[in-house]
Amino acid sequence: MEIYTIGFTKKSAAEFFEALKKAGVKRLIDVRLNNTSQLAGFTKRADLEYFLTEICQAEYCHRPDLSPTQETLAEYKDKTISWDEYARRFVALLAERHAEDAVAKDLFDVPTVLLCSELEAEHCHRRLVAEYLRDKWKDVSIVHL
Repeated sequence: MEIYTIGFTKKSAAEFFEALKKAGVKRLIDVRLNNTSQLAGFTKRADLEYFLTEICQAEYCHRPDLSPTQETLAEYKDKTISWDEYARRFVALLAERHAEDAVAKDLFDVPTVLLCSELEAEHCHRRLVAEYLRDKWKDVSIVHL
């Protein structure tokens, strides 16, 4: 099984949707805590659902249970905690939430991408989600778009 990840920051709508089409994505799992902000541009929840259907013939799914808490996210953004501390807390939260059981493996029966805002996966929780599921489910490869 492959799990794709993508961020939308610094991407045009054309770049974003072409990357999804090229990968053959048929389901997008939105792992953002906040997905209705004006800052989300073309990835605001209602707009994204429409664009995914029309451009990629893909399904939209929002999974806030794969998001950090507002408190931890704020502490990281405010630089109160380091990336390493943020990652430690978030992985512990995924374990506490039993994400490997809460997320049905069959969601990934079609090419599926985890969406967050960060341009690069290195310092984004979507990578941590993908790695956590890989570690729990085993036969998983991760592709960052």
